[in-house]
Amino acid sequence: MTAATHSSLFPPVPDSADAVLDGLDPEQRAVATALHGPVCVLAGAGTGKTRAITHRIAYGVRAGILQPSSVLAVTFTNRAAGEMRGRLRQLGAQGVQARTFHSAALRQLQFFWPKAIGGSLPRLVDRKIQLVADAAAACRIRLDRGELRDVTAEIEWSKVTQTVPADYALAAVKAGREVPRDPAEIAQVYSVYEDLKRDRTVIDFEDVLLLTVGILQDRHDIADQVRAQYQHFVVDEYQDVSPLQQRLLELWLGDRDSLCVVGDASQTIYSFTGATPDHLLDFRTRHPGATVVKLVRDYRSTPQVVHLANGLLAQARGRAADHRLELISQRPAGPEPVYTEYTDEPAEAEGAARRIRELVDAGVPAAEIAILFRTNSQSETYEQALADAGVPYQLRGAERFFDRPEVRKAGVALRAAARFGGNDALLDDTVDLPSQVRAVLSGEGWTTEPPAGSGAVRERWESLAALVNLAHDVAAARPAARPAATLADFVAELDERAGAQHAPTVQGVTLASLHSAKGLEWDVVFLVGVAEGMMPITYAKTDEQIEEERRLLYVGVTRARERLHVSWSLSRTPGGRPGRRPSHFLDGLRPGSTGTVGRAGGAGGGGVERGFTGGPVATPRRTQRSPARCRVCGRTLTDAGEMKLMRCDGCPSDMDEGLYERLREWRADQARLSGQPAFCVFTDRTLMAIAESAPDDDRELARIPGVGMRKLNRYGADVLAICAGQEPEGEEVGD
Repeated sequence: MTAATHSSLFPPVPDSADAVLDGLDPEQRAVATALHGPVCVLAGAGTGKTRAITHRIAYGVRAGILQPSSVLAVTFTNRAAGEMRGRLRQLGAQGVQARTFHSAALRQLQFFWPKAIGGSLPRLVDRKIQLVADAAAACRIRLDRGELRDVTAEIEWSKVTQTVPADYALAAVKAGREVPRDPAEIAQVYSVYEDLKRDRTVIDFEDVLLLTVGILQDRHDIADQVRAQYQHFVVDEYQDVSPLQQRLLELWLGDRDSLCVVGDASQTIYSFTGATPDHLLDFRTRHPGATVVKLVRDYRSTPQVVHLANGLLAQARGRAADHRLELISQRPAGPEPVYTEYTDEPAEAEGAARRIRELVDAGVPAAEIAILFRTNSQSETYEQALADAGVPYQLRGAERFFDRPEVRKAGVALRAAARFGGNDALLDDTVDLPSQVRAVLSGEGWTTEPPAGSGAVRERWESLAALVNLAHDVAAARPAARPAATLADFVAELDERAGAQHAPTVQGVTLASLHSAKGLEWDVVFLVGVAEGMMPITYAKTDEQIEEERRLLYVGVTRARERLHVSWSLSRTPGGRPGRRPSHFLDGLRPGSTGTVGRAGGAGGGGVERGFTGGPVATPRRTQRSPARCRVCGRTLTDAGEMKLMRCDGCPSDMDEGLYERLREWRADQARLSGQPAFCVFTDRTLMAIAESAPDDDRELARIPGVGMRKLNRYGADVLAICAGQEPEGEEVGD
């Protein structure tokens, strides 16, 4: 339970701003303390990015640097926003707004619509597909169910890329999109769709952003009012922003630079919706003074899983690949990934179900296992195989938990029992919250044993079972000193979770597409159907599309904490021609395969790069850096000054005071000759570091932070002479 929950389920709130920083690694701490100017956090999978940015907000609030009401944290899903709000509450940073782009925009649109436009905001349609169907019918264009869905997706893409109907055909060709119908027909349906919305006085999901952008662009007084409210912005999953979302962010920000973005170009998997990593990759071009922090310490996955993930990206090409992060696992070693080839898809599903049955029997919770596939159409075979093996499961990406009819009915029954339970004979023999919830839900179809088979009946039972399990969690989390949790407490928990769309854990194996698995993790992951034609998918033709398929597989691999099973089948059906081969993404990585393992380059190891005011950003060479530690006490160093000295300020110094004074005198002469401040020659800290280490040669001097190649070439001979007790040769001005 991580988001909407009772405060008693959380550990104590940190008692000070400094306590908020406890437990952060050096790079996470650098994120948390970088509170001024633009900040870009490049965060690899499993590196604790949410932890870093929530601690950053909390530290700023607790230290009095940020006002809670002036902070807007933006992410892409209600689940992520709910998790962020929960973590901020836990850290004592109440009052910070954490919302999705659409939620934040809708709130502003509802508030400012009467002032900007007049009247009430038009009704928001939940599902636009019926409107698209009506528009197609008006155009006398027949669309089957699949085409209707695909045309709807094209309209959504057009709107988030700010493409009007008249420009759709050209824009689709330029973007290399696989269009489901003739582009002219799609443009016609798109145009009529917009007319129908106006006639019916409704708006869609994308209109929320478009209308908010329009109002902020046209009404400077309203834009000023929004900017007066929100003065500091944090954007999570920045690699997924669309051009429209980027434009809205720019309007919120105005001419200020108090912006922190977090993302990973190697996890860009939603380009079909208009998302692009360009905004993340171009961040330092737009903000030359930005601080860039790279998080590469992977706390999620074992070294074996991380090795495969790094190997996948090492073979990648393209701009995103040039900025990849090489993860470094922080976990103990685990088992090697398992690769399995099957004769056909049913055999593959049965094999996965059999292994999962063995894991569950060995004590692995079913909720800690996932089967991930490329397309939703693959799920049915695995649903049946799991049902045949007697393994409970849940299908992710289906109807939202709290919108399910059985959950709504259960909520009504639980509220009634909480209000009138004293007169309900059903509750006469119950002794605690779990038994009360079981008694109420037994009237809604819950039984102690799951129904046989798969399908709707099994899904309804799983939903009710999730509520029963949640009741056990709520009861167990209540401290012994407090009264036992009641049905009223449980209903309040459900209401809070429903508002945040924070569904309880369903005690079953998760079945999910790779796209819907983003942001989640499990102890054991089965990546199935990893064959050519499915991974990469057949319709991925261009280099860009194929590289996105590679990133999608990378996302799947990095969902696994401990065990990873990768499989493929040689044919689709039993007895079919065995013409398939495993995905070429695995070449050189799976045992017995050959291929190029990778290439050097990429964004490299973790660390902090401070802002600059020079020209274009050069791609840094990849280096493996260990955390800096005090050479006296061994503590990890995060302060730049301490890192130069390689010791804590409070630890004893072995500096040669006479050498330090001779270096200061020499520095003063150099500064006078060159007409620049003394610190431009060397800072005090660098001189102290030199005096403490007394280097004997160029190599030792170059190791000291603050002595770069330029200064080594210019001043190295003099400094080494002084350290050796000799007189420096000196330097003529202008050399």
